[in-house]
Amino acid sequence: MAIGDIIVGIDIGTSKVSLVIGEVNNFNQIEVICTANHSCNGIQKGKIVDENEIANSISHLLEEAESEANLKINSAYVTIPGKYVTIVQNSITKEAKDKYAGISTKDVASSIMQVKDIDVPEGKQIIDIVENQFILENGKVVSDPIGNLSGSFTLKAQVILADKEYMRQLASIFRKADLDIDGLVPITLAERTLVLDTNELNDNIMLLDVGAGNTDIGVFEGSNFVYTNTIPLGGNNITSDIAYVLNISEEEADKLKRQYGLALKSFIDNDNEILLTTCKDENGKKIIRSSQLIEIMEARIEEIFTLINKDITMQGIKSRINNVVLTGQGITNINKSDVAGKIILNIPVKIATGRLISIVRPEYRTAYALVRYIASRPFAKTVGSSIDTDSNENFFKTILERIKEFFYS
Repeated sequence: MAIGDIIVGIDIGTSKVSLVIGEVNNFNQIEVICTANHSCNGIQKGKIVDENEIANSISHLLEEAESEANLKINSAYVTIPGKYVTIVQNSITKEAKDKYAGISTKDVASSIMQVKDIDVPEGKQIIDIVENQFILENGKVVSDPIGNLSGSFTLKAQVILADKEYMRQLASIFRKADLDIDGLVPITLAERTLVLDTNELNDNIMLLDVGAGNTDIGVFEGSNFVYTNTIPLGGNNITSDIAYVLNISEEEADKLKRQYGLALKSFIDNDNEILLTTCKDENGKKIIRSSQLIEIMEARIEEIFTLINKDITMQGIKSRINNVVLTGQGITNINKSDVAGKIILNIPVKIATGRLISIVRPEYRTAYALVRYIASRPFAKTVGSSIDTDSNENFFKTILERIKEFFYS
């Protein structure tokens, strides 16, 4: 981490955009300077449908954050959904320039530059390099090879690619908000060290972030980022189902979901009567059983997990997953959602219990995780966002020009 760096992270979700400003302190920890969020409906089914809506929401975020923190924000890091991300595994073996002096910073920098030398598919752009392992010539695995006396070393890494069209849309949005983009980070990659506990960080884990309208999938084999994707369903779909089937308002449907949240009808203790106050069928009022409500939730939750199961099965990675960890506001407040997931996936499922989860409010977790991820980059040349106090000074370049390389040049 670079002590004193100020990092701005923005997460664009289906129902809101969230911002966290963090500063790296003398203990290599993130001190949160400011948080902000604003409602936003510019994304539907994982696709950007209204650039102006998102740009306006980001502008509101900036206005609030700059006023609170007394800073001028010129740039920020941004999350990117898994559906727009491709992961390419690559490795290279590098000879040390002087094996008697030890592996140098230049040796490592050169290896990182070489490992990103791949054939990039049409319509894709490299946005990140994740250094997974450094293996010395004696077979020893180290997190940082600099200074080790070894004639050569092998770098295993993930080259992260993003969809150019989605990047173009983001560039347009941030141009309208008068903000530069420092870099793009897949949601589950950013969340990994925040959401998983110590044992899970070394396991073969599927991380599921169930948000309002999307469920992001991230599969990790230890520190190796294997796969990511997005299922265009989330908590809002459950609410909409309740509203549609019971013919009530979205507001009452959301309230009932929170009050009676249960993923499986078989776990009902008391099948209570519920008075619907906004029902359009019978003079605005109707009585149902709680089992009827929970049946609706169960059906949609089953569909979400079924689509996830189909996706990881088609990718051929299901058999390699040992455990599944659930996070996100869309489902974790629905009791027994982990049990429902286990039944459908046939893999152990649990709600995230990572030690760091409790330190930040749910609506800011992804943006905060993004800031932590950027701050912890081991070989980054620079990580700080562009911050100043001159409100008249603003610059914007295209995203392809401004995306910072997370490695030495």
